[in-house]
Amino acid sequence: MGAGAPHGAGGQVRDPGGLRASLAGLTTRGRSFLAAGTAAAGCAYVLGQGQLLRVGLLLVALPLICVLTLHRTRHRVTADRRLTPPRVPAGGEARVQLRLENVSRIPTGLLMLQDRVPYVLGPRPRFVLDRVEAGGRREVSYRVRSDLRGRYPLGPLQLRLTDPFGLVELTRSFSAYDTLTVVPRTEPLPPVRMTGEANGYGEGTRRSLALAGDDDVIPRTYRRGDDLRRVHWRSTARYGELMVRREETPQRSKATVLLDTRGGAYEGAGPDSAFEWAVSGAASTVLHVLEQGFSVRLLTDTGDSVPGEGAGGFSSGGQESAEAAGLMMDTLAVVGHSEGSGLARACEAVRGAGGGLGSGGDGLLVAFFGDLDDVQTEMAARMRQRSAAAVAFVLDSATWAGAPSRVEERLRRLRDAGWTALAVPPGAAFADLWRQAGNAPVGTGTTSGGLV
Repeated sequence: MGAGAPHGAGGQVRDPGGLRASLAGLTTRGRSFLAAGTAAAGCAYVLGQGQLLRVGLLLVALPLICVLTLHRTRHRVTADRRLTPPRVPAGGEARVQLRLENVSRIPTGLLMLQDRVPYVLGPRPRFVLDRVEAGGRREVSYRVRSDLRGRYPLGPLQLRLTDPFGLVELTRSFSAYDTLTVVPRTEPLPPVRMTGEANGYGEGTRRSLALAGDDDVIPRTYRRGDDLRRVHWRSTARYGELMVRREETPQRSKATVLLDTRGGAYEGAGPDSAFEWAVSGAASTVLHVLEQGFSVRLLTDTGDSVPGEGAGGFSSGGQESAEAAGLMMDTLAVVGHSEGSGLARACEAVRGAGGGLGSGGDGLLVAFFGDLDDVQTEMAARMRQRSAAAVAFVLDSATWAGAPSRVEERLRRLRDAGWTALAVPPGAAFADLWRQAGNAPVGTGTTSGGLV
């Protein structure tokens, strides 16, 4: 559902247990009325006092009437929730607007609203409404914020109903809830030129003409609506029917963003950890190459590909690219550590079926690696063979823990295999590293900001 669209907080409230549950909602005042009325009725029966009996019956009837009234009107209050926007970056705020409507014919008493939210989004919001007239509406709003990416449920909304005398207090819950998606933080990246991209980087496309010369035209039969200026008269004379030249077919350049999620490849946790930096870098890369017109896929060490539809799992153009971007960002919002210990599946996904990078070794591969041993370094080196350009950002756990770096030898081996390899120091700005990757010659890299 789009940003700002009304989300249902639940058209009706749940009935937790019928009339018995409504009786359990009697307040201390209501129970006191029942006790006093019962005692007065008993005394009136023993003493034979008719007036006292009437008072006792009134004291007993009043809370019961309130219970029945609230019980009958419990489903006549509706609510809507509006979440704007439904997808925010980590550290960003979203506004939640609640609209309550009394659809019954009688006004409500004092109402207290409470929306359930996870503790990472802040305290549970509570609102008190004095009275909602018949057919009346009330709107309240609150804000939520999280520094941690993820998907967080909002709701269900709880509503506490009371009668005008304060004798009964019922708590009802709406059945529906909404979901707030907190995606990783992203950085705008400079438009640098990577080797292996198609001509016309700004569009991410290249044109493959279906003809090399006038004698090599592969024509097709004329179709209604074709431009007559494209009629190929020589083929028309040869075949005896109207023939036209084929249109140029655009071929979008492709990019694979590989995220290493192995649990043993990273140390530490929290928004400032190496793994969160890698997730944020992958998200920034996905958005950047999509903006540049590439067909993109997100790949993890498990071999899973997003969006996973189309040729090789890459996104399509137009509106499909926007949908694919949302799908990949939603995936990165909840991605966690995998149980795998190697990059074999990712290597197979990159190299298999032409590597999914196009014929002739076309395509850009951007990888975010954690710790690499000798075997995984060799796997990463093999991934490079099917791509026209490959950039690796390596996050060494020792460096992020403040210990001496252990990544120099790994970077050298990746560089020898044709990668542009860069080490990522703690707190590095990804935009600066991206610019260095674009300016570095193929087979070079940097360590802590310097060229290897």
